[in-house]
Amino acid sequence: MDRKIFPTLIQAEPTIEIRKQYSGYRNPIHNPFISRPLSRNMKEVKKMKNLARNKKALSPVIATVILISVTIVVAVAVAYWMGAIAGGYTTFEQIELPTIYASYSATCLGTGKPGWKITIDLKNTGSADATVNNVFLNDIPLKDYPSGTIALGVAGVTGNQTLADINVKISKGESKTLYLYVQEYNSTATTGVPGCTAGTRIALKIHSAAGRDYPTQVRLP
Repeated sequence: MDRKIFPTLIQAEPTIEIRKQYSGYRNPIHNPFISRPLSRNMKEVKKMKNLARNKKALSPVIATVILISVTIVVAVAVAYWMGAIAGGYTTFEQIELPTIYASYSATCLGTGKPGWKITIDLKNTGSADATVNNVFLNDIPLKDYPSGTIALGVAGVTGNQTLADINVKISKGESKTLYLYVQEYNSTATTGVPGCTAGTRIALKIHSAAGRDYPTQVRLP
């Protein structure tokens, strides 16, 4: 081609100095995958595929963590529930009768009604409160004896208990004292409580609202 005819279309090849000057130039939009060898590009593609697989594998891991967390929460809830049930069975009342004795009086239940004042000390050594709701004398409830021949009182409380509705509460660790008044039996007049005579031993039984019985005996002097 004639350089004189087409001066604008023909350019001289860059000199060595110009090549050296621009030998370190990098295009800002240069694509590394184009300039790199094919083998290196394939390695990058494989690496990206492996990363994608790893991201997909996060789902089972998260599911396992959630499952373990839910299992722990349920186990703790069940443990608390079982503890509450066990606590209901491990709390109980236990009434002890450390002291019981009888003393004779000519006016135990009033004028002309001699008999005995029986002192009964009660102590709740259990882990639950207790309520005494009945008392038996020789296996017979106090309410079934003739009226006026027997009475039940509580130390520190004014008045006697209603025999048909006895209600003596004893908190755990608390002690209380019952006073049982029994009229002496007179076989001639057929008055008083049968079987209650001087020198005899009578059987007493304290019954609680929980259904437990606490038997004891006392000798009438």
